[in-house]
Amino acid sequence: QVQLVESGGGLVQPGGSLRLSCAASGSIFSLRAMGWYRQAPGKQRELVATITSLGGTDYADSVQGRFTISSDNAKGMVYLQMNSLKPEDAAVYYCNARDNVRVFWGQGTQVTVSS
Repeated sequence: QVQLVESGGGLVQPGGSLRLSCAASGSIFSLRAMGWYRQAPGKQRELVATITSLGGTDYADSVQGRFTISSDNAKGMVYLQMNSLKPEDAAVYYCNARDNVRVFWGQGTQVTVSS
């Protein structure tokens, strides 16, 4: 089993930056990938960025060039650096992790982008 705890959300003005962190605990060495998803009110949860245990990354087109995902596998940490934030980036951001069989989710952290 793996537990995920997100932190770093908050209120930021358009154009600003935030850094989200996710701490994984439990069977972290079984994980094959970690990532971030987000869900805005009235919308489906969508992929933001993922990173594999070998360091391969993937980004949603909407955040490419503005967001950067990174990880520290030994510590079970994954980060999301978000720059040039837009109002449409506002959502609850969820940490995600998967092993060969299962998918794990954190509780989410709110990101609000408003002036």
